Amino acid sequence: MKLTTFQHAGDIKIGGVIDGERIIPLTEVAPDMNSLIAQGSAGLEHAQSIIDKSNESIPLEEVRLLAPIPRPIRNIMCLGKNYAAHALEAHRAWGDAAELPEFPLIFTKSVMAVTGPFDEIPYNPDISTAIDYESELVVVIGQPGINISRAAAMEHVYGYTIMNDLTARDLQRRHKQFFKGKSLDGHAPMGPWIVTADEIPDPHNLNVSSAVNGAEKQNDNTKQMMFDIPEIIAQLSLGMALWPGDLISTGTPEGVGFARTPPEFLKPGDVITCTVEGIGSIRNRISSSR
Repeated sequence: MKLTTFQHAGDIKIGGVIDGERIIPLTEVAPDMNSLIAQGSAGLEHAQSIIDKSNESIPLEEVRLLAPIPRPIRNIMCLGKNYAAHALEAHRAWGDAAELPEFPLIFTKSVMAVTGPFDEIPYNPDISTAIDYESELVVVIGQPGINISRAAAMEHVYGYTIMNDLTARDLQRRHKQFFKGKSLDGHAPMGPWIVTADEIPDPHNLNVSSAVNGAEKQNDNTKQMMFDIPEIIAQLSLGMALWPGDLISTGTPEGVGFARTPPEFLKPGDVITCTVEGIGSIRNRISSSR
């Protein structure tokens, strides 16, 4: 099932996407995506029953798709340097000693960074002129848990979506940590929908790619992640409960802008497309106004 949050005729609703062309509203199941996820399998069964019997739908082209969870319950949890080739390109670019992480490198990204899958990205050269792209697979948590074992981890996954983990590299270096450079408002485009876990039997064999103005920049596969999804969930849940609606972004492949020679940073008018196999694509333009 593909689940989306959308705006139509001035109202914001959740719905199920059919054939990539139509949306069936699911307002009788839940008022928003967080509420639907909290219902677990019962909510999905109810949603599917409505989709199966509904004779009314809205053409996808008539709605504005929002981020599937426009306001996450807490900061997005993210993995840094989870693809070895990306970790090494980053070390080369920064001139640091090449070292692969022994444990998942975890940081968070502000909920205020979340924006829609086709929204414009704010750009202010007074704040940063080193905005970079990062195409990533995002795990959506469905079942709550703490101290979750690797063996049970996938039982807690509700589904998957896509995020462009836009990063202000100059702020990242200036503050010597990830949060500020990753958390500018509108710098986490996400979507276009959540694909439920049952439709992605192997999330560890999905192509992840990005393109800027149609030119491919990243292209790799989730099987190259150093820490797989069960390990990420197990490590994150140690002494810290995960809750329905939590978002975990699993890291980006090599090919990011700051590691290129010369570096390639995004500028007003650029269009970035991030694609994950089995989910779809998000496409965002860098705004020409502050």
